[in-house]
Amino acid sequence: MTKKTNLFANLKSDFASGLVVFLVALPLCLGIAMASGAPLFSGIIAGVIGGIVVGYLSQSHISVTGPAAGLTAIVLTAITNLGAFDIFLTAVFIAGFIQLALGFLKAGSISNYFPTNVIEGMLAGIGIIIILKQLPHAFGYDADFEGDQSFAQVDGNNTLSSLFQIFDHFHLGAIIVSLFSLAILISWDKVAFLKKFKLVPGALIAVIFGIALNQIFINSGSSLAITKEHLVSLPIPESLEDFKAIIVVPNFSQIINPDVWTVAVTIAIVASVETLLCIEASDRLDQQKRYTNTNVELKAQGVGNIVSSLLGGLPMTSVVVRSSANSNAGAKSKMSTIIHGVFLLLSVLIIPAILNKIPLATLATILILVGYRLAKPATIKHFWEKGKYQFVPFIATMVAVVVTDLLKGVMLGIIISVIFVLKGNLKKAYSFKKEEYEDGDIIHIDLAQEVSFLNKAAIKQTLNDIPENSRVIINAHDTEYIAHDVLDLIREFKEIRAHDQNIKVKLKGFKKAYQLENTDEVSNHVTIEHYYDVAKRMMVKREVF
Repeated sequence: MTKKTNLFANLKSDFASGLVVFLVALPLCLGIAMASGAPLFSGIIAGVIGGIVVGYLSQSHISVTGPAAGLTAIVLTAITNLGAFDIFLTAVFIAGFIQLALGFLKAGSISNYFPTNVIEGMLAGIGIIIILKQLPHAFGYDADFEGDQSFAQVDGNNTLSSLFQIFDHFHLGAIIVSLFSLAILISWDKVAFLKKFKLVPGALIAVIFGIALNQIFINSGSSLAITKEHLVSLPIPESLEDFKAIIVVPNFSQIINPDVWTVAVTIAIVASVETLLCIEASDRLDQQKRYTNTNVELKAQGVGNIVSSLLGGLPMTSVVVRSSANSNAGAKSKMSTIIHGVFLLLSVLIIPAILNKIPLATLATILILVGYRLAKPATIKHFWEKGKYQFVPFIATMVAVVVTDLLKGVMLGIIISVIFVLKGNLKKAYSFKKEEYEDGDIIHIDLAQEVSFLNKAAIKQTLNDIPENSRVIINAHDTEYIAHDVLDLIREFKEIRAHDQNIKVKLKGFKKAYQLENTDEVSNHVTIEHYYDVAKRMMVKREVF
């Protein structure tokens, strides 16, 4: 159930967090657009619509929507295959309506089946990706685009090899800016004096300081000066015609093109799954533990993609990086998301020249701290202490997200979780207890509340291992359901093998519908209960399993 919140009730904290998210989102929007082979402004447009339109329609208080790195390869391939960006926008337009339909069909409820340890593993994996991807930028090596989350990079390197490339391409000025930015960000929340300025986010101070320090380097003619290729690169429209050229509309003449529909369905499915995963993650990050209506979220995403396509923007999803930055910055409601969208819009219209002075090294430092909070060692320790059934899916998801991508990593984690559930189900199908007495052992098999076909193999093996001349009690008093496969096993064991191997069998509590007799197998007119009573009187019980 989603708690209702007055959008203006926490304006101070939401304004500050919205500003932080804006600083994080700006280079990501540009970088993802560049990597997608789309106009740079298409990323900004998607960010604005994701912030304002989706932010308003969504019921998530923490999630931030924008162009996603997970769609980069799909967008790049689609634009190339369709031959024009306006035809691609038609596919995004259709994808938006598909997402709307999924919302009305209540497809968002599948998110309830994502295991918590898998979602936490996804968050930790993304945190590690952020750290590994941003370290080169912090050292002044900007060959990879901002926002890239894939292991294999478009520059020919991968996430790990790029770290070794740092030593050949580092920039001393960028390193100095990164170190000072890191000092500001850490001290801003810990130094008592600076806590008085809580309304002003430390990220903004770090950005201002980074710009000022680099301007000093430039004005002094120092070799430490950070050049244009290591700064934010926002296109600057110089006339009204330039602004008009930014708005590209879909080519609706291609709406019956089968290739367009193929792209649309692909975008709708991938964007919806990524959104549901990120919404689950955002709800985990929400300090107030509010839950998002995922069906409403799919509808909001659908409307957002429709509007974005009509204005020339990229497709969008809920994005973990921006959402986690939002949570870490202290967001209380979705007003923070809306404010970040407004800042993106105003930045394009009013201050693009100032934004182009921001060193990428400063923004990388902000993101590295976001990544650390997602992948803290304490989180890994927490799941380690919960045992292998929680830890293995968590760590597998985390590693797979880093070396593959978000969807593949989560899929692997879910598969491992399902295997563990099945394995646990096999073990919990029954309890086995062996009581040893001088005049013969008694084996108790107490069936669980539900015994499905998945338990067939385990029960078959247990019955097969019962030695000759044993006495067995199979109890189904607490059992509501037994699969026919298992009933056949028990019937065959009782009627055939038990007779052949002189095994005395008593069935207790089986429903009449199962047509298994609840009578005792008798040898020399002595029942199982007789052996049990005699054994109790002799008090020679030796061991219970």
